Amino acid sequence: TPLADAGVDALDQSLPARVAAPQAAEMPAMPYFAIHCIDKPDSLELRAATRPAHLGHIHAANDTMLVAGPLLGLDGAPIGSLLIADFADRKAAIQFAAEDPYALAGLFASVAVTAWRKVMPAE
Repeated sequence: TPLADAGVDALDQSLPARVAAPQAAEMPAMPYFAIHCIDKPDSLELRAATRPAHLGHIHAANDTMLVAGPLLGLDGAPIGSLLIADFADRKAAIQFAAEDPYALAGLFASVAVTAWRKVMPAE
């Protein structure tokens, strides 16, 4: 899959034993997941060509999105994507990321899907 090719599985296995993620039974419910994607070098044309389909994918999940937008380089050009959304679990977040037209087009050099808890601003 594009996500496996981008190293998502390797992310979990690369953690040292002392910081290994707790088992699911030990973790409190965290419905938010951050999807952090870094583009391959020299991929602005691919990003631009795929953007309408990508936005359609994001808008289809609009009611679950907390934030979504491009990561920017020092020159202001997009270098990746960051989405934080409410998913049932990490598997659902990974599936959503894998179905993103950007991922399907091979835009990303790396993808990380991480549980995230909103702290600020307080509600």
